[in-house]
Amino acid sequence: MSDAAQPTAAEVRAAAEAVKAALDRHLEAIERRSGEDDPAVYAAFNELAATAEAYDELLYDAYDEVTPFEIPGDDALPAYAGPEEPSALSVLIRRDYAVVEPQRLLSQARRVADLDPDAGEDVSRGAAAAGTTADLVGSSVHAALGVIFGEYEPDEIASRHKEFGLEEGDSTLWVAAADEPSDPGEWLSAPFDDADPQRVVCRFDVSAVFDEEPDGEDDDADGRDGDEGGDDGDDGDDDLEVVRGKGR
Repeated sequence: MSDAAQPTAAEVRAAAEAVKAALDRHLEAIERRSGEDDPAVYAAFNELAATAEAYDELLYDAYDEVTPFEIPGDDALPAYAGPEEPSALSVLIRRDYAVVEPQRLLSQARRVADLDPDAGEDVSRGAAAAGTTADLVGSSVHAALGVIFGEYEPDEIASRHKEFGLEEGDSTLWVAAADEPSDPGEWLSAPFDDADPQRVVCRFDVSAVFDEEPDGEDDDADGRDGDEGGDDGDDGDDDLEVVRGKGR
């Protein structure tokens, strides 16, 4: 940053005073809250987060220093703009996996294909169509993934991922409000194009990043946005990640 663009000491001081005022308003809102989901508390929380982030940025630009606070990033949900009484909803799920044991995956897919020769007929998009279905899925990770995900429900794969040579990455589930149910086949060609964060009623995230907090601290580092959930149907593996729930 050039010297001309650097914030002045007065601007940094003003930002610090804004944080102090926002802290007071946040505490006052909590002391006067009418219930668990008091909108005044949410508003005060969001104001405090915004002022703290602004102060942190100015402090860094002016003095190359940072605060010890964890400021919510851009992944925070925007203000809800959906219907108060949703009559329909969409559930959007993303789960990431790494293929860490390809041979295990190939072996499981071949076993499925041996039991059901028709299992891999329509799942090898782009794979070489040579030999029997069992031969194909036993040598192509591409085809094997199609067989496994075509044979098992996503929740079963999530709970048995190690059996298929997979390693879990991040996952998220959004429950989004809709004005009315979609017509059959309406969105199948582009199922995620209409995902609107402002219509998310609640959201549940699973990530190993939530385990990267100092020992002895509560896992709920992102304040109002974090309500720990269960194990998301996992099978109790030692490397189970934390579930975060973000609701309205």
